[in-house]
Amino acid sequence: MTAEWYILLEEDTRETRRAEGVELRLHRWTLVATQHIDGDEAQAAAAAEKLALRHAPAVLARHARPGDTPARHAFLTQDGGWVVLVKQRHRECHIRVTTARLIHTQEEKEAPPKSFKEKLRSALEDPQPPEPASRPWKPGGET
Repeated sequence: MTAEWYILLEEDTRETRRAEGVELRLHRWTLVATQHIDGDEAQAAAAAEKLALRHAPAVLARHARPGDTPARHAFLTQDGGWVVLVKQRHRECHIRVTTARLIHTQEEKEAPPKSFKEKLRSALEDPQPPEPASRPWKPGGET
């Protein structure tokens, strides 16, 4: 198997909601891009560093003016990933850039549509729980 290296870019997306008169700022990491790298792990690491030092997150990019350069604090983690704090005009956000080797892919497969007879039968009968594709995973056990 040949190693296929990718760069994964995640951004800290923010959503503000109000609950019982309190403003809540909800944060979550969202995978916003994947980029295939033609090369080995070292080339993927170099490309990840370049992206970490130059990427403008969408939260800041939509408010930027031509010529703006945001403040940036880039941290290289022990596992080779980058966590970057980017600030511009009272706005700040975080990005995470990591390298990853593609191990497994699986294409989506849809079940065939039910016939009219099957739809009618399922409407008249008690609903049956769906059959699991495989046994659930258990910690320390086999699947």
